[in-house]
Amino acid sequence: MATLITNPQNQTQPSTTNTTTTTNYHTPLDHHHVAAITVPFPAQGHLNQLLQLSCLVSSYGIPVYYVAPPVFSRQARSRANGLNPLDLQKIHFHDIPTPHFDSPPPNPDSPYKFPTQLQPAWYASLTLREPFSAFLLNLCKKFTRVVVIHDPMMAFVVQDVDSVPNAESYVFNCISAASHISFLWPGLAKPVSIEYPKELPLFDGCVPEEVNRFVSLQTDHFDRRSGDIHNTSEERHECLRWLDQHEPKSVVYISFGTTVSLTDEQLGEIAVGLERSGAKFLWVVRDADTCDVFGGSGRRPSPPEGFEERVEGRGMVMRGWAPQPRILAHEAVGGFVSHCGWNSCVESFVAGVPVAAWPMHSDQPANTALLVRVLGMGIMVTEWAGQATLVRAGDVEDAVRRLMGPGEGERVRRRAEEVGKIVRETVKKGGSSRLEMDSFIAHISRQVEEGNS
Repeated sequence: MATLITNPQNQTQPSTTNTTTTTNYHTPLDHHHVAAITVPFPAQGHLNQLLQLSCLVSSYGIPVYYVAPPVFSRQARSRANGLNPLDLQKIHFHDIPTPHFDSPPPNPDSPYKFPTQLQPAWYASLTLREPFSAFLLNLCKKFTRVVVIHDPMMAFVVQDVDSVPNAESYVFNCISAASHISFLWPGLAKPVSIEYPKELPLFDGCVPEEVNRFVSLQTDHFDRRSGDIHNTSEERHECLRWLDQHEPKSVVYISFGTTVSLTDEQLGEIAVGLERSGAKFLWVVRDADTCDVFGGSGRRPSPPEGFEERVEGRGMVMRGWAPQPRILAHEAVGGFVSHCGWNSCVESFVAGVPVAAWPMHSDQPANTALLVRVLGMGIMVTEWAGQATLVRAGDVEDAVRRLMGPGEGERVRRRAEEVGKIVRETVKKGGSSRLEMDSFIAHISRQVEEGNS
């Protein structure tokens, strides 16, 4: 995990990463001539990463303002897995309302698993440009320099930053380098010193066309930036207490993130596969997010009737939000059946937990190739087919047995532990992520006499 700052007029291949917040990551310095604004895209995986980064920047003594519509600011705070509440208290949450937008339910029968139900919120976010600019101008009167760190999907909203003399902006990419390179590859100067792996899926076919139209609204403003960033006491959740009762590396954790909606038929196949596998498991069963996660989708997916009674003792079904980083870090967890969203991938890296990959859409097929074919810390549940396909119980059972058993399972567990050790070393003193973050903070905190550009 590393952070790379690049000049957009002279771009290099980035190393796109996530940053995991650690309390007291750095001794705070007096940077109060500098303030930072973080602007997340309204989808859970993006909200989470910008909040994690906000806490990390704040740990250096820099005031940080997390700017989002009220419902998404609330969503980010309510799902702040793994963050110290004291760190969150240091963040200034600045709400900017949007016009009313619909919050349609997910469609589990859609041929694409992409969360198109979130699009009303995405288009509503386009109205944030004017109020964001007003907030930026006001903040620039109070600080010598204001640094805007934004999701690339919010480029339209922050496009006016480059017209403010004492403001500068940086893009924080919330997808993996394995996915991001598919966007950069066509524009890289040739020859280059790397070979694009043929097995890495491109975004073509991974997202519906209407989403590409929204992305196109952002691309005209990608060059309006100074660079890129690629890189307490509380009651324990009942699922952690349940895990306490089981042996080390004996439980498989199953979760498909916040944007996947599974049909009742698919839930039934998963249930049968888990029951036949004989494995101990912790399964998160929830519908995909809507635009307003506090309004509910109206659908409460559930395994088949009688399933939970039959697996009582060796299996637990969770409904609602799960403390995933803590689950993966628990010694009882020995495997992870995942859709391979980038947040889940990074959390599996940090915990050193092997993955049974079941990609659904977007960057997930490329992330899967990275986990399975490049890093060697995972197996496939099913190959990416380009659209929704029913995965049968036999395939689920086989994947769980392979992941948790001897032979192949031992190999990917050993490799996951190696990757976890490497990743954790990067955030320690002298590690690559630590050094790159120090470098970024030094850059945005440079003295005024050096100029604001």
